[in-house]
Amino acid sequence: MRKSPFESSRFYHVFNRGNEKKNIFFERENYLFFLRRLKAGVEKSHVSVLAYCLMPNHFHLLLQETLAGGITNLMLALQTSYAKAINKRYQRFGHLFQGTFKNILIDRNEYLVHLSRYIHINPVLAGMVRAPEDWEFSNYQDYVGLRNGKLPQIEIILAQFKERHDYREFVMDFKQVENIKKYVFDDEEIKS
Repeated sequence: MRKSPFESSRFYHVFNRGNEKKNIFFERENYLFFLRRLKAGVEKSHVSVLAYCLMPNHFHLLLQETLAGGITNLMLALQTSYAKAINKRYQRFGHLFQGTFKNILIDRNEYLVHLSRYIHINPVLAGMVRAPEDWEFSNYQDYVGLRNGKLPQIEIILAQFKERHDYREFVMDFKQVENIKKYVFDDEEIKS
């Protein structure tokens, strides 16, 4: 049971990581499978994806619930089907994820845009790539016009900026990301 129910039309940061901080993605096909399952789930559950980033041992999603129960239904189905597929593929047993997904209500527009930046700069902060557009498993490329994916609803965030390159500059000014870390997580356990 969630501490507080999701509210329709509100935005949420949804995240989880691997059990014992272990990887949940082991090869490129795992990331792509997760994204295919996410896309299929979004279509069924009436949830919009504004931003996402999949990292080796965790994921971040910026979601909007458009129908009551949408996020809960989406995430339970997504995590369950993904964990079953990974366990079968790698002949492993036990929990893949560290419990149920976590979520934080985004209660201010400023928080919404700063969170999208945090999500998109995550691979750079982790030292995995030099620039956010080099990470294939986020929707940053869609935001800056390098890809035209069907999953993300980027208009809500981009409407806050005059041009796409303004969003790119905003993301690249990631030193300000430290200022929002206190809002991004409700506990320390997901941070690594």
